[in-house]
Amino acid sequence: MVERIFATSRGDIHYWTSAPQAGDRAALVFLPGLTADHRLFDRQIAYFGAEHPLLVWDAPGHGATRPFRLDFTLMDKARWLHAILEREGMARPVLVGQSMGGYVAQAYLQRFPGAARGFVAIDSAPLQRRYVTAAELWMLRRMEPVYRRMPWDWLRRSAARGCAVSPYGRALMGEMLRAYDGDQAGYAALAGHGYQMLAVAMEADLPYAIDCPALLICGQQDRAASTRRYNRAWSCTAGLPVFWVPDAGHNSNTDQPALVNAAIRRFLRRSCP
Repeated sequence: MVERIFATSRGDIHYWTSAPQAGDRAALVFLPGLTADHRLFDRQIAYFGAEHPLLVWDAPGHGATRPFRLDFTLMDKARWLHAILEREGMARPVLVGQSMGGYVAQAYLQRFPGAARGFVAIDSAPLQRRYVTAAELWMLRRMEPVYRRMPWDWLRRSAARGCAVSPYGRALMGEMLRAYDGDQAGYAALAGHGYQMLAVAMEADLPYAIDCPALLICGQQDRAASTRRYNRAWSCTAGLPVFWVPDAGHNSNTDQPALVNAAIRRFLRRSCP
């Protein structure tokens, strides 16, 4: 993977790309979740790199994309992503978003209809307003002070355990969170901004239509908020297939990479040739 930089008025976005030696298969764009960085998709990068052009970023405010001014919206992220993909010549990619990354993908589909060949949501949820309660929106807007007051060591360990059930998944999440050691206020600001940004996008009550083939993937042991409930409702209402990953938590692609990779490969072959 080759590291590239995309400059914005709020900071520089770091991302990584690769291309196989031959072939014209769809580009896969990996979008990590809130407080995670590009390493979240290491097992997917290794698996798909020989056959597909790949792109993964450290989302604004994350990993190497720090410092970054936290006054952007979900649509800003979609706009920057589109500009990066245009720069890299990745027309009509398949967007693979984990948790917050899945919301970014839906904002992208709203802002740029017809621009994606496919969408894979990993332990994410629908962005439409009708799926969330008023109480959930209220909480999303008030998470930063909660994270500021928690003991940092406990918070870091709890977040790693809450996101994954496998030793690899927990160790990886813990390692990504160590980037915020000594900067709990920065972590709280990033997480708080992310949740507020999500609430604003939901309250906009836009269609967020998925105009391409899509696959939902969710860990059977995902205990992050109401992710499993959201995916059941999303699948039922929108008629989208859902793959329930056994022995996997919120970061199911790190808990069961072989199963998740195989599910994505089947989806690509059937729906995004």
